[in-house]
Amino acid sequence: MVGSLFSRDLFRELDLLQREMQGAFGISPSIRGIARGGFPALNVGNSPQAVHVYAFVPGIDPSAIQVEIEKGVLVISGERSLEAPTGGERSAVHIDERFSGRFRRVVSLPDDVDPAAATAAYRDGVLQVQVPRREAARPQRINVQ
Repeated sequence: MVGSLFSRDLFRELDLLQREMQGAFGISPSIRGIARGGFPALNVGNSPQAVHVYAFVPGIDPSAIQVEIEKGVLVISGERSLEAPTGGERSAVHIDERFSGRFRRVVSLPDDVDPAAATAAYRDGVLQVQVPRREAARPQRINVQ
């Protein structure tokens, strides 16, 4: 048999090294932008009536999630606890791909929103934050006579 020059976990180790380097510099290379790969994953969109933010946070108790708006910035933060196997000294984790620990995501909001009227709802692992636009900023239809 021919032995391998590399350990079985070489690619796992390289992936861990890449993640640590990206975390140290606060970047994650992606064609879609810097925040790609953060937790929780976000979808952000807008309509004439509001800005909509969807955070995908399955398995987290809604009371463990903090949502704040300050100076035009929406901050979603919280903590996901580590779920390790129980079974004593002989238990081992072989693959650990699920994020655990503290998280924080930041979204800049446009100037025409009303933070005092923002709402947040959690359902089926998805946090939906809706920040309505001020009435004066909404499009108005003017009838021509």
